[in-house]
Amino acid sequence: MAAAHDLEMEGVNLNMGREMKEELEEEEKTREDGGGRGPAKNKKVHRIVSKWMLPEKSRVTYLERANCFPPPVFIISISLAELAVFIYYAVWKPQKQWITLDTGILESPFIYCPEKREEVWRFISYMLVHAGVQHIVGNLAMQLVLGIPLEMVHKGLRVGLVYLAGVIAGSLASSIFDPLKSLVGASGGVYALMGGYFMNVLVNFREMIPAFGIFRLLIIIFIIVSDMGFALYRRFFVPANGSPVSFAAHIAGGFAGMSIGYTVFSCFDKALLKDPRFWIAIAAYLACVLFAVFFNIFLSPAN
Repeated sequence: MAAAHDLEMEGVNLNMGREMKEELEEEEKTREDGGGRGPAKNKKVHRIVSKWMLPEKSRVTYLERANCFPPPVFIISISLAELAVFIYYAVWKPQKQWITLDTGILESPFIYCPEKREEVWRFISYMLVHAGVQHIVGNLAMQLVLGIPLEMVHKGLRVGLVYLAGVIAGSLASSIFDPLKSLVGASGGVYALMGGYFMNVLVNFREMIPAFGIFRLLIIIFIIVSDMGFALYRRFFVPANGSPVSFAAHIAGGFAGMSIGYTVFSCFDKALLKDPRFWIAIAAYLACVLFAVFFNIFLSPAN
């Protein structure tokens, strides 16, 4: 027993020594890069981001080349555009209340309307319009809190691909499963980011800080349940003088994130175009898109 205890203590000491060595190497590298408090703070931020966004085997690669160039422009730009459109319809267009915007946004050229499906830009532009304060605050909060660190790690091109895949999947799914209802909001894109991140945490659970991993999964589940509850309320329990809005985009965006998003976010240190999983996910996604286009042209009740 004593020998086993000594071996166990020796293993612990070796691990502590290895961690201290890694910390010293990081500090030395920081001093060599120019020293000062700025680089040290940046390294600390990147270490925190890497622990929340990446499995352990990818963190070293990320920290070696971590920088904020380019900065997370995509998520910030999309968020500012959505906020600007919301303020425009809330302030410059007459509304009965701010809590649930109604008549103004239903006349918007951005909103997805079943009877105006030939205006194909609406399948993407609907993400700019939101149905009320709760709607936009929830979407902006989630996409900024999750999207900015994701973009710091994976850069704007990959995050934008996942986000727009969720947006397009959301409108096409709504046109199939809720074909007579309008659609607004960026929930498809937000759910795509959450779906990709959720799958990454789930698959790499043991490597992504287990205690915090459980906490993160619970937060994501809570946000999804509460947001879906609000979406279902807007769809099925809207007042008689209001306008129900489809909720299918949430589910479709989540599935897009769990397929394309997971593949993209799990290929941090690999060439995305050389990963066969990426092409399988893209092929499945395109097959669903082609079916949705065929449905809208020939089979939709909205015709």
